[in-house]
Amino acid sequence: MAEGLSAMARTGRHAAHVTAATAAGFYPALHLLDRPVAGIYALFTPIAFGILSPLPGAGRERAATVLRAVPAAAVLVVLGTVLAVGTWPAVAGMLAVGFALAFGSACGPRIAGAAPGLQLFYILACFPPYEPGTLPQRLVGLAVGGAFLALAEAVLFPDAPEPPYRTRIADALDLAARAASGVVRGEGPAPGTAARLGAAGRELRLSRLPAGARPTGAGRTDRALAQAGAATRRLLDQLALLAGHAPAPGDTASAELLRGIAASCTETAAALRRGRRRRAGRVLAGPQLLEELVADFLKARAGAPAPRAVLVRRSTVLTAAVSAVTVRTAASLALGGRERLYGLPREQFWYAAEGPARLTGVRIRGNLTRRSVVFQNALRTALGLALARLVAGSLDLSHGFWVLLAVLTLGRTTAGATWSAVRAAAAGTLAGAFAAGLLIVGAGGSSDVYAALLVPMMLVAFTLGPLGGPAWGQGLFTLVVATAFAQIAPVTWRLAEARLIDVLTGSAIGLLCGLLAWPAGARAEIRYAMSGLLRAAAPLVRATATAVTEGSGAGRDGAGENGTVRSGTGENGTGKSTAPDGAPEEPGSPSPSPSPSPGVRLTLHRLRIAEAAYAQYRTEPAPDAAGAARDWLAVLDHGSRTLVGAYWLPRTDGMPGLPPEARRWAREAAEEVAAATVRAAGFPPDGVRVRPAPLPPEVAERVPAPLLAPLTDVEVWLRALARDLEAGSSPGPKG
Repeated sequence: MAEGLSAMARTGRHAAHVTAATAAGFYPALHLLDRPVAGIYALFTPIAFGILSPLPGAGRERAATVLRAVPAAAVLVVLGTVLAVGTWPAVAGMLAVGFALAFGSACGPRIAGAAPGLQLFYILACFPPYEPGTLPQRLVGLAVGGAFLALAEAVLFPDAPEPPYRTRIADALDLAARAASGVVRGEGPAPGTAARLGAAGRELRLSRLPAGARPTGAGRTDRALAQAGAATRRLLDQLALLAGHAPAPGDTASAELLRGIAASCTETAAALRRGRRRRAGRVLAGPQLLEELVADFLKARAGAPAPRAVLVRRSTVLTAAVSAVTVRTAASLALGGRERLYGLPREQFWYAAEGPARLTGVRIRGNLTRRSVVFQNALRTALGLALARLVAGSLDLSHGFWVLLAVLTLGRTTAGATWSAVRAAAAGTLAGAFAAGLLIVGAGGSSDVYAALLVPMMLVAFTLGPLGGPAWGQGLFTLVVATAFAQIAPVTWRLAEARLIDVLTGSAIGLLCGLLAWPAGARAEIRYAMSGLLRAAAPLVRATATAVTEGSGAGRDGAGENGTVRSGTGENGTGKSTAPDGAPEEPGSPSPSPSPSPGVRLTLHRLRIAEAAYAQYRTEPAPDAAGAARDWLAVLDHGSRTLVGAYWLPRTDGMPGLPPEARRWAREAAEEVAAATVRAAGFPPDGVRVRPAPLPPEVAERVPAPLLAPLTDVEVWLRALARDLEAGSSPGPKG
């Protein structure tokens, strides 16, 4: 109940912003200056950016987004005005503009939020009559409408800003710091703590955030925040394992490292809450960096033989420290620091030294594949809008831009959802057209009546429409446009008829595109994307185990799609490489640093495609039974954990002196997990069960003490991968 009232209050405030901005621009332009064209654009600009576009953020953030989008809207108005010379030029322009704007959603939530509104400006301008002389009025109306909307968003009933994602990360890091300190104090098993850590990790999932608040942009800040969130989730999972077991007495090395983890988490959380940027250098730097504690821990662990149980626990502590280092480094990058990455695997932070243009290019290239849901949605939208423009122009429909507006607002990512929206919109438009006809017949040509009704009608429509769904939205918007257009020129009840015909035509076109172009949306694509991720990760598991035992010369050079890693960078390595999240780079493309292996690059590319499919899948209603029976997030975790192991586990010099039977164990255990990963890619009905064989005690006894600990790291990593595989392939509605 409280959430419903809160949503209604937010929608009401937003409706007040749009209504005030519309009235402030529309009435003076039409009734005082007698500039109907400027009035139309002053009317539709707040509607485009305030209703059609789900702009992210609170009032001032949305105001800034509107002001930044107005110049792009002006370019589209100019382009549409020029191409309105004929139907075919307008159709070609609609195809290009529709695809570019829809595909731009891959570059960040703000672009994705503004794209539908920007589409409307080309749609308005590209329809007859061809009157380039009205371009100044159009641009003035656009500027006035945008300025009034930005002003209303910033000062009129401003929304309280929502906590940013970095605040969620900070809260989780505070909990992690308390948990690490509790483990050091020897509090013993704490199932309650483990449950809280798991719940905090789930809150960091991007699916728990509004679409506009997710750090999904192509720039360095969003990439770093997303990486910090993922690493924090891994850290919480690892601390939950430690919190569930009593500490080993006398393990001072682990205790010291856990204190460093707690201190690092506290410092990182404080910096994320401050959110202040620095001009250069490290944003986060303590008296003793966590990387130095990790190096000291590795030395102490190598020189002190310990029982296997203690080694396993120390490996878990080390894994938690690696996650904490990743969080701190990513947070520093997100806050504007220039992290030098000493002692860190540069492949993991490949974006740190890249400029915005290159990062955007990487994101665009990575999604230029028919398996990308972003590409699919952009192509479907562009074809639908272009077809609608062709039909409206060929049939010379009155107010034909309503046809394209129906395609734009009613299209969904699945045919079923589109059909549901179209049915509701048709019923709502029919009711709205009937009510608008009665209004026009009753009011006749009295423009004063329409002028008096427009503001309260917009307030009601923009409040109830978003809450009530397509039926309420289309019905009430029909009344709004009828009331507005009746002030611009004399109208009859046939205006309502034209609105009904146009909406039904656009609905039919949108439904046709939904049926012909990827009708199942992400629900069909997610299995392919997750399968591709698993198939790419499997050879990387083998290659990483080989790189650990054989060294960079055997396991990391001469890479191909078999997943071998090149340009070795371990916990103490200094190799430099770049790992774009897109498809393999084109030959000869400039890069300031050597590229990683095709195996790492391919796995990272497949991970990004799978993440996009998962994000859309979470927005689509009524998932099919097969899709609901998989924990897709566990599959994503498997891919991410595979990459982290490839970044951190290998040593540049391998393990000289490792007994052959130990090498054989590592190879066979990695092969078992890799084979299970390939089996899981087929999503068998009964799931996948994998238990990599532990290092046999008789083999462990013959392994030199300095080599037993890194071999245990591999064992712990393979066990974690096996857990992800079982969770991701097991039936059961986890989503």
